[in-house]
Amino acid sequence: MAILASIFVMLAVTLVPTLRSTLNQRRQINDLRGQLVQQGEKVAALKQEQRQWSDPAYVEQQARERLKFVRVGETSYTVIDAEAAPADTGGSKTPAPMQASTANIPWYGQLWQSMVIADAPAKAPVKAPVKVVPAGGQPSTAPSSAR
Repeated sequence: MAILASIFVMLAVTLVPTLRSTLNQRRQINDLRGQLVQQGEKVAALKQEQRQWSDPAYVEQQARERLKFVRVGETSYTVIDAEAAPADTGGSKTPAPMQASTANIPWYGQLWQSMVIADAPAKAPVKAPVKVVPAGGQPSTAPSSAR
């Protein structure tokens, strides 16, 4: 009986690490197969994109959409602010700085907007003349720095 128990312990000591190693390797193999499937899908998508870019019609469409290219004789229109402008309240005509995110505005739109803002500087407050009363009597309308 003791011999049988020692044989059983010996088998357990040698087989448990081997079994654990085998299970870990199986898990790694399954993970790598999953990665292989994902990379295969990515390669297929990139090949499809490469086929699209080899088509001149697709290249022209992308140039028109992304770079705003037009053919000779065509006129391009770009809507800068698609939202409705608020009603004028009779305030100043100075354009307000952009409040919205500039992430979806093309670079030339941002450049133009900065030029429009820089071209119409904010009005500086006008100082009223200070009345200075000399010791002798009559008020004067000279600025206070004229003393």
